[in-house]
Amino acid sequence: MRREFFAQHRVAEPDADALAELLPAVRDAVEAVADSGPIDPVNRLLAEFPPSIHVSTHDEAGGPHLHFAQDGEDAASWLGRSCAAALAHVICGDPDVTVGRCQADGCARFYVDDSRNRSRRFCSNTCASRTTVAAYRARRRTTAKKD
Repeated sequence: MRREFFAQHRVAEPDADALAELLPAVRDAVEAVADSGPIDPVNRLLAEFPPSIHVSTHDEAGGPHLHFAQDGEDAASWLGRSCAAALAHVICGDPDVTVGRCQADGCARFYVDDSRNRSRRFCSNTCASRTTVAAYRARRRTTAKKD
């Protein structure tokens, strides 16, 4: 799916070096959005990767839609522009998107909450299950000590 996505936009898949330079800035911006923190990280990402907004029709089935980077750009620029614009929309209150931080102990992942009531707390079922099982075992230990 990832390869198809990049191919559809005529973007070569990013190599590890390109991602290593981009990811800290993206992570800081996602963290700011998820934690309702300062907007500075999002603004820094926008300054480094200013969006190039245009309407695309590459997906005939889905009709025209906005793109924030030109197809065919190098991967880091394309991803940086796309992420910067999307995170700017979210931090400004896009009602259709909620970004959260996983509440499981020891997990540092983020997620997009697309649940109906925006009540998601975990990045995956694995983290949710691990947390539920840990809480259950803790309750059992407490009950066992009382007996």
